[in-house]
Amino acid sequence: MKDSLKAFFKNPMRRWAWLFVGPVLICFVIGFVWPFVQGIYLSFCNFRLIRDAQFIGFGNYLAALRDPSFLHSFWYTALFAVVSLVLINVLAFAVAYALTQGIRGSNLFRTVFFMPNLIGGIVLGYIWSMIFDGILSRFGTSILLETRFGFWGLIILMCWQQIGYMMIIYIAGLQSVPDDILEAAKIDGASRRQTLFRVIIPNVMPSITICTFLSLTNGFKLFDQNLALTGGQPFIMQADGSAIKTTEMLALNIYNTFYGQGTASQGTAQAKAVLFFILVAGLGLAQLAYTRKREVQQ
Repeated sequence: MKDSLKAFFKNPMRRWAWLFVGPVLICFVIGFVWPFVQGIYLSFCNFRLIRDAQFIGFGNYLAALRDPSFLHSFWYTALFAVVSLVLINVLAFAVAYALTQGIRGSNLFRTVFFMPNLIGGIVLGYIWSMIFDGILSRFGTSILLETRFGFWGLIILMCWQQIGYMMIIYIAGLQSVPDDILEAAKIDGASRRQTLFRVIIPNVMPSITICTFLSLTNGFKLFDQNLALTGGQPFIMQADGSAIKTTEMLALNIYNTFYGQGTASQGTAQAKAVLFFILVAGLGLAQLAYTRKREVQQ
């Protein structure tokens, strides 16, 4: 053991590695680990300022789970995440497959499809808000007046922004499929459809794993587009005088709870944030485990 440590530190690259890794670790601890741990602690507290936090146990979590707006935003976000996941990945794969078939101008099309991903979510939200209102105003309505318009407006916005990014990942996966496998399938008489579903897609599973993970987590974490496009509207008034915003997703619900309901709800918002983290992390890890089992070793 002693000899191995001496050998480790004799290597000059390893000896100086901490000079570069150390600052990154310090920034990671200060910027992520400590706020994360502190946030978990505050979810069990009633507080206005962090120094005034008073431990109250699981009261914030009970309040969060009893909040009808939080439960509504959970199911609304889950539906949105599933629909956007399917549409984004199917369309992105279809575009990527088409652009790897040797069509003219494929590089230009790749650039055009990828460009929406470079625009910020807030800007996209306002742009599409004007587009939808311009269309729906002709029918005497608005995206802010009907839940279904808000839902599909967010779906369209998300697809328009994300498809180009996922397309690039799928193109990389399609180009990595070995030519000898495709040639063998052709010699064996496999049809284009059989080659796609039995040869190409199994070999592109690593790309499918990445794109599914990104689209799933992005769907659940959506915030700025939701804020700019609908702001959660329209809303339904409850018997107790509270309102449920019918297009409010989880991240926006947490934000509105923390900043819009007074200091008494900050602990509840923190508990919602912890539940939100557990949900997204759990779903993401489960999805990764499921799809990685189906990857083909080349």
